Amino acid sequence: MVGTPIRGNGPTTNPIDSLLVDMTTKLGSIKVPAPVFTASGCAASGKELDQFFDISAIGGMVTKSIMLQPRSGRATPRMAETASGMLNGIGLQGPGIDEFIENDLAWLENRKVRTVVSIAGSTVEEYGKLAKKIKNLSWISAVEVNISCPNVESRGQVFACDPVASAAAVLEVRRSVGIHTPVIAKLSPDVTDITVIAQACVDAGADGVAMINTLLGMVIDTSQMRPVLSGGTGGLSGPAIKPVAVRAIWQVHQALPNLPILGMGGIRSGKDALEFILAGASAVSIGTMIFNDPSAPWRIQKELRDELGKLGFAKLTDAIGYAHTIFEGSK
Repeated sequence: MVGTPIRGNGPTTNPIDSLLVDMTTKLGSIKVPAPVFTASGCAASGKELDQFFDISAIGGMVTKSIMLQPRSGRATPRMAETASGMLNGIGLQGPGIDEFIENDLAWLENRKVRTVVSIAGSTVEEYGKLAKKIKNLSWISAVEVNISCPNVESRGQVFACDPVASAAAVLEVRRSVGIHTPVIAKLSPDVTDITVIAQACVDAGADGVAMINTLLGMVIDTSQMRPVLSGGTGGLSGPAIKPVAVRAIWQVHQALPNLPILGMGGIRSGKDALEFILAGASAVSIGTMIFNDPSAPWRIQKELRDELGKLGFAKLTDAIGYAHTIFEGSK
């Protein structure tokens, strides 16, 4: 289900006009004309961003992860700045799947935006119920299974930290959503070997993976002598995690070169995005940078095209995983 092996054919010997670069890419069976998406949780359903650029002109929107029932999220404070990043402990605040379909997804459909719906559950059964709710929305591009959530059936262990739990959630979504909707598993970096989790998700029916989710972190207020966030810990995002993200993508692409990867984690520019592509990502998502520059997805998409042209790549797909070819050839 994951397609043919992806290793770039290589650039030409000279730079080319960036306007001639073919930016088309695929995530499993999803073929999109552009490789830049939003990251889940940073732009809701895109209504706010649409005033800054045409959100239908990028690869697509990945919605904020939605759960079965409405959630108010954690108490404040639930966000904190850090050196080169930010911590968030929002707690998956959201309206619940029914209102989400009626309002957010209806707006995206009307706006003709390519949409990846991110879902999150606390049990395997919840993932299945969520998938069934969106099964008949044929215009949706894919489902992202956010498995970086505590599994209440397993003493609160995060799904994505265990290959068996990860596979169970993905398999339930695959069964519930049917064979025609691509399923993308969102992976956590807080594991010993991320390739093991990726393999388990593929074996369970995932068409691709989104990586990486935030890293678990903490900030302490030294004047109050206690954690800043109300929940204690939160997810670290932003430029600080980019090297971790590039490493994780490199490892998964090396182990599973057939597997489409939606890469994310601290991307601020087209050159940053190019790193992810060269490491093995088929497309990228922009998250924390949106808070500083709401037009970042569109800007980075243009910058990435320019970077590919400078290197002589006629097609983005030729650059996917190309750093592996150079690295292996230098040994």
